[in-house]
Amino acid sequence: MAPKVDIALTDSAARLRLGIVRTARRLRQEAAAETSGLTPTSTAALSTIERHGPLTPSELAELERVKRPTVTRTLGCLEREGLVERTPDPSDGRSSMVSVNAAGRERLRRLRGRKNAYLAKRMRDLPAEDVAVLERAAEILEQMLEEPREGRGGGA
Repeated sequence: MAPKVDIALTDSAARLRLGIVRTARRLRQEAAAETSGLTPTSTAALSTIERHGPLTPSELAELERVKRPTVTRTLGCLEREGLVERTPDPSDGRSSMVSVNAAGRERLRRLRGRKNAYLAKRMRDLPAEDVAVLERAAEILEQMLEEPREGRGGGA
C-alpha cells in the first residue's frame, strides 16, 4: 500500500520551495556584478572550500554532492579566476589540497555583502514579529539541511 500523502503538508512544501527558489534567484541577480566569470556552481564550491577547507577535490565533490569530473571543471574555473590555491596533499602525493586564497575570500565577502544588504533592505520595513519569524525559519531550515557527515564535512 502506498504511503498516505498529507496534502496540506505537500502544499506548504510547495509554497516554501517556491519562496526559496525565488529568493535564491533574486540574491543571484543582486550579486551578478560580483559573480562575473563564476557560475552558481563555482560560487557554491568556493564557499564550501572556504567553510570546510582545505579539501581534496574528492572531498569537495562529496560535500557538493557532484561527480568528480564536475569538481575538476569547477576548480579549473576557480583557478582561472585566481580564487583558490592548490598544494600537494601531504597524505597522498597523487592528490592535492584546495584552499581559498585572499582574492577568493574577498570575492566571497563582496558577494555576501551585496546579498545581505539586499535582504536587510527588504526586511527593514517588516514588523518585529515577522523578522523574528524569519529568524526562526532560518534556524529551522539550517536544521533540516544538516546531515551528519563523516570526516571533514557538516553539510555544504
